[in-house]
Amino acid sequence: MAGHIKNSLKLGTAALSSGLLCGICLVAAPGEINAQTAQIDRAQLARDQTVIAPGPTVTTPGVSGTGVVASPNDADLGEQQILRRTEGYQPFLASVSVPFYWTSNVALTNSGEQSDFLVSPVAAIAYLPRISKDVSAYVSVRDQQFYYDRFSDLDFGSFDVEVGLTYTVPQLHNLVLHAGYDYNRLTKKNSFDDFFSNHLLVFTAEMPLRINRAQQFFVGGDINISITGEPDQPRRHDFGGYVGYSVQLTRAFYLSASGRLVLHDYVLSDRVDVTELVAVNASYAITKWFTASAIASFAANQSNHHIFDYNVGNAGGTVSFSMRF
Repeated sequence: MAGHIKNSLKLGTAALSSGLLCGICLVAAPGEINAQTAQIDRAQLARDQTVIAPGPTVTTPGVSGTGVVASPNDADLGEQQILRRTEGYQPFLASVSVPFYWTSNVALTNSGEQSDFLVSPVAAIAYLPRISKDVSAYVSVRDQQFYYDRFSDLDFGSFDVEVGLTYTVPQLHNLVLHAGYDYNRLTKKNSFDDFFSNHLLVFTAEMPLRINRAQQFFVGGDINISITGEPDQPRRHDFGGYVGYSVQLTRAFYLSASGRLVLHDYVLSDRVDVTELVAVNASYAITKWFTASAIASFAANQSNHHIFDYNVGNAGGTVSFSMRF
């Protein structure tokens, strides 16, 4: 999750950004490591399944139509509507959303799956200054909480600080290149006490393939490199690719779908996982600032350690508010 579909007003949810326990010591039991990596997976799946939810607009001055500043943090800060040039650029973005959804596999296990209902409110603020016509930067802070209905012991939070640069190449169909840094900490319920923290380098390349004014495909790839983390055991490098399609049916209503394939290479073990995700989204812009969305996704994880295999389905929606100033 990465700049994904630049076609709609949306608020990010690092989540539906995002997902999930207590800390583990440097030499942890397999069950503890399994629980912690499941929380990391849940958080990432939440991000990936909502990259197509509605959100705030960000335009590139001097370019009309497809000129949009994009970044992998669009999953957190919102999808972007294709707009014509606006003279007054507003670099600050504030957003609040409340994703809610049913999940078929709470702990992401390969047997004895349990379902539950989650609510995961998220708030974010970002500063997106223009550096030049085709180069932009951003700094963002986001906090999200995950609340389970029946399995409240799994409640947790996800806090991110991100900085990055984005370069749009108009000569290559508005290819978007991004490089950034993400500090993420997973925290105990309603607390800033962390049980896992991670420092990541993030690289993304995405190309929008516009069909007409109402439709477009997009294709991209991203790499997340874990520099350091605490504790070390759950750390991994991620190598992903994705494709998607979106269609604007009316001025306020759009549909989109995406597919994603990610390889997870764990730093301190021989574990290698491959995750496949498909997601569909329907969004309606109620006003300039408010959007309602329905989202469904399915993910399958295969590992060379079969205890980590799992399937999970999610279905729900989100209500979002975002504004620029």
